Amino acid sequence: MPSDLHTHTIFSDGSYSPEELVTMAKNIGLIYFAITDHDTVDGVKYLYENGVYPDRGIKIIPGVEFSANNADHDIHIVGYNIDIYNGALSDMINEISEARWTRFSEIIKLLQSKKYNIREADVLQVAGSSRSIGRFHIARALVKKGEFKTVREAFEKMLGKDKPAYAPRYFPEVEEIIDVIHQAGGQAILAHPKLVENDSLVENLCTKIDGIEAFYPGHQIQDTQLYLKLAEKFNLLAVGGSDFHGAASRFVNALGEFTIDDNFAKKIYEKRREHSRL
Repeated sequence: MPSDLHTHTIFSDGSYSPEELVTMAKNIGLIYFAITDHDTVDGVKYLYENGVYPDRGIKIIPGVEFSANNADHDIHIVGYNIDIYNGALSDMINEISEARWTRFSEIIKLLQSKKYNIREADVLQVAGSSRSIGRFHIARALVKKGEFKTVREAFEKMLGKDKPAYAPRYFPEVEEIIDVIHQAGGQAILAHPKLVENDSLVENLCTKIDGIEAFYPGHQIQDTQLYLKLAEKFNLLAVGGSDFHGAASRFVNALGEFTIDDNFAKKIYEKRREHSRL
């Protein structure tokens, strides 16, 4: 049976609400399912506080995805089975959220200085429930205002790294992220290792983490084989997921297009800590 351990909701940069995602996951027969929003657990909190989680029809794993500080490489760490009310986790999320808001304001000012018709309110309207305001939301607002034809164009011309409206953002260190995930009772997993674009760095990270996302729609067969070998070498959990965002998805257009075998997802699900509230 299929499972998916990497998805995003409207509480970060996804297109669907947590309830909609859970319903979709159940309808297509997913057994294990994780919500891993960027820098927030509000989506999982929403499910829990509205009686949707836990759900008898599907095994939901609470998660979160953090970006780590590295000047040259894109390192993302996913935390699974986290206590969403853990104090250390909340502190890190709040610190990142405040930094996101500061960056958000800087980018809007840069765009306005370039005579683009955009306000913070325009972006907030597009972002909806999300507190993790990012460049994607700004790009969508620019497209909605008619400033660009596509999100890609907005990034290529203004919002991408080294472009006129780019502003750097705060990232916690890898070790900080792993420590906070562990304090929250969870497992720290290296997300989409191929996107790190440095196999030596990936192998070094394997000495610090609990698992690796071996299965990912952007991986070729040889990539998956490499990461499965690393998982075996370092005694890591091997997991995977679609990285589904909805309309914004990088590699898949629909939930269920990319799944992993339940045997891998079950190993993560069974790692739940007894002190977790969920």
